[in-house]
Amino acid sequence: MLGFVVVWLRIMGSALLMSIMGHVLVSYLAASFALRLPGKLVIFTFFTAVFAANYIGVSIAARAQTIVMILLLTAFAIFVGVGASTFNISLVGNPTSAGWTAIIAALPLMIHLFLGIEACTEIGEEVNDAERIVPLGLALALALSGIVYLAISFTSLGLIGPHALAASRAPLLTAALASLGRWASPLIGVAAILALSKSMNAIFLVYSRFVFALGRAGVLPSLFARIHPRFGTPHLAIIAAYVGSTIALTLPSDLIYLFLATTIPNMMKYFSTCLSSFNLVRSHPAIHAKAQLRFTRTTVQWISVLGMICASIIAAVGFDVDWRPYALLGAWLLLGLIYWTFRFRRQP
Repeated sequence: MLGFVVVWLRIMGSALLMSIMGHVLVSYLAASFALRLPGKLVIFTFFTAVFAANYIGVSIAARAQTIVMILLLTAFAIFVGVGASTFNISLVGNPTSAGWTAIIAALPLMIHLFLGIEACTEIGEEVNDAERIVPLGLALALALSGIVYLAISFTSLGLIGPHALAASRAPLLTAALASLGRWASPLIGVAAILALSKSMNAIFLVYSRFVFALGRAGVLPSLFARIHPRFGTPHLAIIAAYVGSTIALTLPSDLIYLFLATTIPNMMKYFSTCLSSFNLVRSHPAIHAKAQLRFTRTTVQWISVLGMICASIIAAVGFDVDWRPYALLGAWLLLGLIYWTFRFRRQP
C-alpha cells in the first residue's frame, strides 16, 4: 500500500509538473518574442505534440530527446561564452547574504532543478543494456546538471546581479540582453522551447509508465497494461497521462503553488527509495554484492537515513509558504486510499 501511495501521489505530481513546464514555456515565449499568447491553448498544443511522439514509439521520443539536448547545450554554450566577455564578478555578491533560513525555504522550489536525473531507472525495462546504461546515465545526468546550472547561474549573476534576476519574469532573457543585445530574444526563446519541450517529453514518458505499471500489477484496471499492436507502446496508459495533464491545466497557474504540489510526491519517492536501499543492504546482501558501485553496507544505510531526513524536511518546509498544495494532495491521497480499500477489500 505504501508503494501505491507513493505512485498515486506521483501521478498527480507529474500532471502538475507538466502544467508547470507549460506555463514557464509560455512566459518565456511571450517575453522573448513580445507576443500575447493564449497560454493554455499553447500549452495544450505542446502537450499534444509530446503525446503524439510517445504514442508512436519510445525510440522516437528518445531520439527527439537526444537531438533537443544537443541543441539546448549549444544555445547555453553561446550564452555562457558571450556572457564571459561582459562578466562582472562584483555583481555576483555573497550567495548567503539572505541568510540560511531563506536558502532552506527555497529548497522545495529549487529541488525541481534536479528532478529527472533518475528517469533512466524508471523506464529501465525499455533501456538496452540497462545494467551498464542506467548507472552511466545517472552519473552523467548529475554531472551535466551540476556543470550547466553552475555555469548559467554564475554567468547570469555576473551579468545583472541577483536583484535584477529576482525581479524578472524571464530571468535568463534579462541576463542575456546585457551581453547579447538583440540576439538575446531569439536565442533564449529557442532555448526555452528546447529545454521545456525536452522536460515535458521526459516527464510524460515516465508519467505514462506509472499508469502502465499499475495496470500491469492489477492495481488499476488491466486495460492500462495493453500494448499497441503496431507501435509497441502502452497506448491507453499514454492516453490516460495525456488526459491527466490536460485536466491539470484547470488548476491555478501560480508557480509556487504548483512547485510545492509537485515537490511533496517527489520527496516521498526519494524517501521510499532511501528506505528501500536501507532494507536492501540489510536483508538482501546477495543483491548488494552484485552492485558495480558498491559502497559498504554501513555507508549505504547512513546515506539512506540522511536521505530520508532531507526528504522529510524539504517536503515539510513548504507548508509555511502555502498550505493549499498540501490540501490538494491530501484530497487526492484520500481518493486513492478509498479506491485501494474498495478494490482490494476481498483480497488478502
